[in-house]
Amino acid sequence: MKPPLDAVAHAHRRLLDVIADLTDEQVAEPSLLPGWTRGHVLAHLADAARARSRVVGHASRGEHVEMWAPGERDAIIEATASRGADGHRAATAEHNERLERAWAGIRDWSEPADAPDPVPPVFTRWREVWIHLLDLDLGVRPGEWSAEFAVHTIGVLRPRLPEGVSLRATDSPRTWGTGTEVVGGVRDLAAWLAGRVPDEPPTSAVPLPELGPWPSYPASRQDLAG
Repeated sequence: MKPPLDAVAHAHRRLLDVIADLTDEQVAEPSLLPGWTRGHVLAHLADAARARSRVVGHASRGEHVEMWAPGERDAIIEATASRGADGHRAATAEHNERLERAWAGIRDWSEPADAPDPVPPVFTRWREVWIHLLDLDLGVRPGEWSAEFAVHTIGVLRPRLPEGVSLRATDSPRTWGTGTEVVGGVRDLAAWLAGRVPDEPPTSAVPLPELGPWPSYPASRQDLAG
């Protein structure tokens, strides 16, 4: 399976474009994530890129390390969320570039037998950038997602659906699961599964079900295909 390196690079460029004119005041304003400012979202995205590039660097030497030590992720977010807009732009650009460069250095993307699979983290980064672009509340909506990204996101988040609930896309010949249908555009279905506000809410013959927790990662390569 080929990881979506070009798609991640495009998502990174879109993120930088969205925050190009961000002000310090906007950084401090609430995001769409409860308890997080836009600064928290940007701090998370930048540090996740840093942590992933660190993991890739160690893997190239045959070493396995976790992305963060216990408590480190939240501590870094809190410590860097209050940076000014220029600081967030610089950190975002630096760590995105480092991550892309680290992934570009991988020559063998086959699934290893005795080491973590390098492919799922690329898909995870793809998701986290586009989903958190919604959370920044700076004009990006699910309609901007590609159909490929939406199908992938549904494949990964489908375990959130209760048993006996299925999805049917109205703008593609795709269905997922069996049972009572939740119907909508593929991007709107993906946004709903991700717990975000769709452009057009999906519909069903019964009230929309409560979604389960996010599935554990990494997803299998089969799930990544949507």
